Amino acid sequence: MKNTPQRILLKLSGEALMGNDDFGINPDTLKRIAEEILALCQSGIELGLVIGGGNLFRGAGLAKNGLERPRGDHIGMLATVMNALAMQDQLQRLGLDARTLSSFAMHPVCEHYSRDLALHHLNAKRITLFAAGTGNPFFTTDTAASLRAIEIGADLMIKATKVNGVYSADPVINPDAVFYQQLSYEQVLNQRLAVMDTTAVVLCQENQLPLRVMNINEAGALKRLIQGESVGTLIH
Repeated sequence: MKNTPQRILLKLSGEALMGNDDFGINPDTLKRIAEEILALCQSGIELGLVIGGGNLFRGAGLAKNGLERPRGDHIGMLATVMNALAMQDQLQRLGLDARTLSSFAMHPVCEHYSRDLALHHLNAKRITLFAAGTGNPFFTTDTAASLRAIEIGADLMIKATKVNGVYSADPVINPDAVFYQQLSYEQVLNQRLAVMDTTAVVLCQENQLPLRVMNINEAGALKRLIQGESVGTLIH
């Protein structure tokens, strides 16, 4: 990475918080990820954070069994608020200043999202957690992350996953899958690579937002990335 980004949007899946559990939030995993974020912020990075809710609830899955999709998506958005609050608490335990902004008005619990408020917190070096997706059904947290990254003027979006980057196929299923160190957004779209949903990819492409896909379980990877190492896959 030639130019060190000053403002980053980090996207975590809800499943990243489960650790080796089958459901929920694993306290040790939550603490480990928070410590990785601490090391990142100690370098002076301004950080926005989006966490999915798949460890607690998936609206799309229940919709297949009869639950109305908009209602299921709203429940899923509430799951992202729970994850954000848990991460906020852990970050504050480490001495970091962190705030959760929800697309739903939930004033007794957290602040209501506005771009101006988000920029205020980021400029004050507060970690800003964006919860409740876009506030609308039928949009994924990947799309919400892309949207928030663009709104706050992020220099880079990082999608932290359980694999080392982007492959031509699922490396768990296909041991011959090819690892990509760099890709263009056109290649991601044309080859239908499973990076993010199409809406999220197009948002990044149209706004020239670089995306880095990396493994959140690799100790120190976030810090090495900011220090200039080539970690994971760069999409631009």
